[in-house]
Amino acid sequence: MHVLIILGIVVLLVVLFYKSTNQYVQPAGVQNPAPAQAMGGNAPPVQIGWVSNGKLFVQGGYGAVQEITSPYAQQAMDRAERSREKNAWKKDTAFGVAAQGNYRDFERNTDPFLISSALFTGEGKLLYFQADHGMGGLFSYDIASGHEERLLHRQQLQLDDLCLSPSGETIVCSLRGRGGVSHIATLRSNGDGLRELTGGDTIDSAPTPVPGDESTVIYQSAAIGRDQHGGWAATGHVTLQELNTATGRVTPVLEDPRYDFLSPRVAPDGALFFIRRPYEPPQYNAGNVVLDTLFFPFRLLRAVFHYLNFFSLMYSRKPLTGASGIPTQADMKDIVLQGKRIDAERALRKEASIGGIPSLVPSSWQLVRRTRSGGESVVASNVSSFDITPNGTIVYSNGRGRFALDAQGRSSLVSQGDLVGAVLVQDRAIA
Repeated sequence: MHVLIILGIVVLLVVLFYKSTNQYVQPAGVQNPAPAQAMGGNAPPVQIGWVSNGKLFVQGGYGAVQEITSPYAQQAMDRAERSREKNAWKKDTAFGVAAQGNYRDFERNTDPFLISSALFTGEGKLLYFQADHGMGGLFSYDIASGHEERLLHRQQLQLDDLCLSPSGETIVCSLRGRGGVSHIATLRSNGDGLRELTGGDTIDSAPTPVPGDESTVIYQSAAIGRDQHGGWAATGHVTLQELNTATGRVTPVLEDPRYDFLSPRVAPDGALFFIRRPYEPPQYNAGNVVLDTLFFPFRLLRAVFHYLNFFSLMYSRKPLTGASGIPTQADMKDIVLQGKRIDAERALRKEASIGGIPSLVPSSWQLVRRTRSGGESVVASNVSSFDITPNGTIVYSNGRGRFALDAQGRSSLVSQGDLVGAVLVQDRAIA
């Protein structure tokens, strides 16, 4: 009897603790309709796109949101599903045993295709890279007709941060390799001639062209620190570098051990825009030990609650918090934006809102404008990603919303939705 009473008290405490530390989180990838009225200003004369949870969405101004579905990915998933249904009876039988003696994995080929990067290549045209567990491909897509063209498709290919040279004839991107490294690479706009330009034990990414200069690219770079066994130990602060794609010469642009400089973009007037955030070196000291010790009982109670909640859902189809309780999403607890692990629940409670949209990144993540003479000014705060059109229009995200900046620096809410990984924009033709 005493055991049941103690167990009931523990469950009650866990439920109260769980409710006090969880807020509503909109399911990842769900895009809210565009607001009837933005925070001010007219609809931006741009077409906006963003990658969210491996999916690609586009929107014109404050118009309707459209999810881009790859015909190739859909056909591949349909084939995998038919194969799974065809071979389902073999699972856990002698017919499902492979030559090596283990069971065949009939679920392996059902992995989803995830889009890592995309860009607009013209009015109504998109270029994106998508991959599953083994194959990666670069595709061109016509938004109006839904026609898709496969430009490049290779096993274990991983491209990211796609951008076009000023002439539009060359694609500059980051090419991910083994051991966590990534380097700057180029290829022709038809998918031929993939060439790696940088090297070393570094993470080179987010290349951006310089308007009017076909051979100059600015990108972000961070060194990888490894332990004596060659394992990943730490990552250094992120710097900005300039690469001459013709000669291969690399020149430092911006470096400060106190900060990370991310996602460079060069505006038509030559100003350099980038995200600046404090650099946080990995550390584990006595203070961490004390905090871990203090929070251990609460973390244990939370783990016990999730364990019991799982069985409640399995056998009674009801969560311990009540069938009409606050909905949550487990994969929103810890997410990664710009290489940093973000506690989404804590961010939604603590961080500032922009136009009523809570931010997933802190105010120390600032969008900075740097002139050619070296003068700097903060354009916006709580910025996780952004892009600039050739006409100078800036659209940025705080992780949950997309905002357009006007000439006076005021932010207008365009649309909202969780887990905005990258933003892409293009100027729209005026009819």
